[in-house]
Amino acid sequence: MNAQAEQDTSVADIIKLVFCPVLILIGVVAFYHYSDLLLLYRVLGLVAVVSAAIGICFTTAKGRSVWLFIGESKQEMRRVVWPTRDETVRTTLLVFVMVFIVGLILWLLDMFLFWAIQLLMNQGMQ
Repeated sequence: MNAQAEQDTSVADIIKLVFCPVLILIGVVAFYHYSDLLLLYRVLGLVAVVSAAIGICFTTAKGRSVWLFIGESKQEMRRVVWPTRDETVRTTLLVFVMVFIVGLILWLLDMFLFWAIQLLMNQGMQ
């Protein structure tokens, strides 16, 4: 069993999570329904509706856990030791060289197999 107990999802959270996609769908329908309005107003309205839906989603237990995960991810990204520019350039050049070498080997293998198949096909025809 999981060491972490499962969280009970309340009815209000379920209603909110069902309402969010419905709200976005209503925003998209309104975006196309009001096509006579200026595009800027329709885009701003759609952005506002999507922002409201995301805000509503973040008020649920699952939304709060996602927000907590995002915060922990930011902290973890600060702890990462990034390579220096020199290391990055060296690694990139090494990758390019290895790709070239493998490509050359595959090309030679292809040429050899093509030659072998041609040799076999020509001998069978004679």
